[in-house]
Amino acid sequence: MMSEKRPKVVLTHWVQDEVLTLLGQHADVVPNPTRESWPQEELLRHCRDADALIVFMPDRIGADFLRECPKLRIVAGALKGYDNIDPQACTDAGVWLSVVPDLLTVPTAELAVGLLLALTRRIPAGDRLIRSGTFQGWRPTLYGEGLAGTTVGILGYGRVGQTIARRLSGFDVELVFHDVVETLPVHQSVEGPERVDLETLLRVTDHLITAAPLNDSTLHLLNADRLRQMKPGATLVNIGRGSVVNEEDVAQALEDGHLAGYAADVFEMEDLSLEERPPEICEALLGFPERTVFTPHLGSAVASVREAIALEAAWNVVDALEGRVPRGAVDELSLEHGALT
Repeated sequence: MMSEKRPKVVLTHWVQDEVLTLLGQHADVVPNPTRESWPQEELLRHCRDADALIVFMPDRIGADFLRECPKLRIVAGALKGYDNIDPQACTDAGVWLSVVPDLLTVPTAELAVGLLLALTRRIPAGDRLIRSGTFQGWRPTLYGEGLAGTTVGILGYGRVGQTIARRLSGFDVELVFHDVVETLPVHQSVEGPERVDLETLLRVTDHLITAAPLNDSTLHLLNADRLRQMKPGATLVNIGRGSVVNEEDVAQALEDGHLAGYAADVFEMEDLSLEERPPEICEALLGFPERTVFTPHLGSAVASVREAIALEAAWNVVDALEGRVPRGAVDELSLEHGALT
């Protein structure tokens, strides 16, 4: 008697052995053992007969892809924001879409505070000075700006925005926020941040952090006109999605001196959901090394967190393969779909 064929699970990017072990108890696993993305045709070759797929930030999943993979039961995102995945196309194809909504929150908020401090206290410039071999002891140079007594604005007050506020609450700053969602769920937030409209947020903040996802209402939300509404000498930190800002306009604001500094962990060229996106980071934006700080999408890059994220995505796959509703199914997160999280 022939044994029943095991389902096939494909992982588009490297994961820890613990994740492969878990999945291997339930399915035949096809991992990408490298740290690079597969070319699209190679990915499709692996997925055409797959029952489940675990995807990551560099992957774009839409109707055309799903038509090539008729056996798929679930696209499990090892991620929080899913603007690179078409949820309607998944629904139309009868494929579950799941995400990991919470595990990325704390490390991303930590990085936001780290970028703000690095930018305002000129930490990268100080590091370069030490490594140049010219440092001869204290000199009255590289003066930056402290946070105490300033106003920090948060654009997007979902889980990440609220967690940023909690971490900044000990810095003696005044916190304000803006979000397009009228009624926000509270995720262990702090008392006191004032809700303001967007124009007020731009006008009063000394340091603005955007924790917004990418959707129709946030695409290039911070463009030349809105950047001009910010305080002269303000700083901007982006840990949400690259295309929430217009990078060319940010570069111009830095050139004009209106923005004192810009820090980012996310970039427009990463936003695969956009038909028209730059192929690389805006060259002009890279021309201000003394007033910018950039990290390569490290928001959740904590080893233990990334393992937990991949394991949660794997459990979503197990749920789907065993006929259960995946615990991170997007359908069950409808309360937050509109929120700037």
